[in-house]
Amino acid sequence: MKTVSTFRDLKPAGRLVRVRFAGQELELREGGNLAAELLAAGVQPLRVTPVSGAPRNPYCMMGACFDCLVVIDGVTRQACMSEVSDGMEISMHGAGSGSDA
Repeated sequence: MKTVSTFRDLKPAGRLVRVRFAGQELELREGGNLAAELLAAGVQPLRVTPVSGAPRNPYCMMGACFDCLVVIDGVTRQACMSEVSDGMEISMHGAGSGSDA
């Protein structure tokens, strides 16, 4: 998983909270858009496709494409339509995750 991001945080203010993504502990801005916060933290890919295992990252950032699917606290959700909250457990959706939907 990449740790240096080419994305810039345009609004760095805000309380940082701890979340886990694929077993890695991250500090993200509380209330921020989950997909944007993960990209800014250097997390790529967010998921892999169920059939081929091809990597996928957020694309439309408005809930239309489903390329940002992740599993949040056991429930499949779109990262671009989710807000960061303290203690979130996030995992990759797709091949090998047990959440192929």
